[in-house]
Amino acid sequence: MVGMVERLVPDELGELFQQVVPEAPSRPQGGGRRRHGDREVVAAIVFVALSGCAWQQLLSVSFGPSVVVDEQ
Repeated sequence: MVGMVERLVPDELGELFQQVVPEAPSRPQGGGRRRHGDREVVAAIVFVALSGCAWQQLLSVSFGPSVVVDEQ
């Protein structure tokens, strides 16, 4: 069964994307948030563009990236 990410960003598009996007910089000092995969991020952008939903409504289970709201 093909997942949402694979449907929105087929292998060919994922490979093309990797050719034009620079590699992520390394963080020798550590810390920060864990980086999400490029393919998942592109799929989330495509989904938002096609569906018209708000970025905050994305399911992190489906795409990886999500908005963290700090309620203090």
